[in-house]
Formats: sequence, C-alpha cells, structure tokens
Amino acid sequence: MEQTTIDRDESRELLFKLAGLGPDDPERLQTRNRLTTLHLPLAEHLARRFSGRGEPYEDLVQVATIGLIKSLDRYDPRRGVEFSTYATPTILGEIKRWFRDKGWAVRVPRRLQELRLSISSVTTELTHALGRSPTVSELAAALNIGEDAVLEALESATAYSAVSLDAPEPGLDQDGAAPLEAIGHEDKALEGVENREAVSRILAGLPDRERRIIVLRFFRGMTQSQIADELGISQMHVSRLLSRTLAHLRRTLTADPGEPSQ
Repeated sequence: MEQTTIDRDESRELLFKLAGLGPDDPERLQTRNRLTTLHLPLAEHLARRFSGRGEPYEDLVQVATIGLIKSLDRYDPRRGVEFSTYATPTILGEIKRWFRDKGWAVRVPRRLQELRLSISSVTTELTHALGRSPTVSELAAALNIGEDAVLEALESATAYSAVSLDAPEPGLDQDGAAPLEAIGHEDKALEGVENREAVSRILAGLPDRERRIIVLRFFRGMTQSQIADELGISQMHVSRLLSRTLAHLRRTLTADPGEPSQ
C-alpha cells in the first residue's frame, strides 16, 4: 500500500492538472516530477518485493520509477480509478520486463562447458545412427560417464544461460508446451522467472526422479511415453508426477519474495 504521508488532496489536484496539460506544455514536466515524488513510496514498496532476487535495491527502484512515470502519462483521473490501483500493474510489469530483458547469465564451469560440447556432438552422431534422439542412458554410455553427469550438463544449459521459459522448446511433440505455458500461462507473476539461480536451486531441491522428468521433458524435448520408457514406469505415472511437480514449481516461483516456500 502507498504510504499515508502522501498528500492525497495535492495528488488529486495535480493528477487532474497533468491530464489536462498538453505534451509540449512547459508546466507538464514540473507537474509530473512533483507527482513522481509524491507517489515514489508506491514504487519503492513494489520494488522491495523483488529485492531478494540478486539485484541492487536501488536499481529496482529506478525501474519501478520508470513504470510510475509511464502510469502518470497514461492515467485519466476522470475514470474514477485510484491512481495506486491503476499504477501498480504497470510498475510490476516494468520490473518483470526488466528481469526478462536482463537475461541473467552466470558463468558455467569449464568442466560443464566441455561436457555440453561433447554431448552436443555425440547427440548429433547418435541421432543419425538411431534415427531418433538418444536417451540419457545412451548418451552416458557413448561418453563413458554416468547418467547424473549427463543430466547435470543438460541442466546447466538451462540453469545458467538466458533461456526464456515462455518460448517453445524446439523439437517438442504435439503434447509438448513451453515450460512457462505448462506451469500456468495465465499466471502473470511467472513473467519474472528469468532468475536462473532461483530455477537452478528449485530443480536441485526436487527428488531425483521428478528432477529427471522435468529435465527430460522440457530440456531434452522427450515425450511422456519416451520418459516412461527411459525410467521404466508407465506413461500415466509420468503424467501424474509431471503434474504434481509443475504444481510445486508454480507455487514456488510465484510465491512473494518475502514469503517462505511451502
């Protein structure tokens, strides 16, 4: 909520004044600057909700202030909607867009970089030889390494690079969907999920089987039936585990930064 220190009478008067000023009016900038100062506590409050995601709070406030200014430029007080109600989604959207555009990138250890290159090369060879995408066990056998090492390298490609969760994975079958869509496309709070460190921590905290299912499904592009064959369980069991795990991911990723995950 906005701080009670805001002079609501002054704010209301200036909002109506700003709405009536043309873009070239010399008073417009001064009026908007005063309104920005009056409503800055709202921007600071909303920025604070994202302060636990690895970015300096000052940077978040700057981005939130941009959203605040955009809201002031578009707001029409004659519609009878409180300015804070109107501005909040615009400010939040600006912050989430900033996280998305920032494209978080963390340095991948050299060992994983080299292993990813080897996996890419072997994947191409096995695909030609088998006429299909190789399984994790086939990749591990070809490289003479453990399946966990293959999964770690595949996971690092998504956990550390700027992969968008709302972009479809290439090569998915018809029952496939972009990770963001599968988790819940209508959930707008997921727009800020570009924090790769957070995603990596969540994946690392999953039970081994559920973690493998997520990696195989979304990062390897395997169908549910292929995953079932890989894990030696039924497709129905895969479907249930996938649904349960995605529900857990959605709860974790959309939780308020200040709230503990369940």
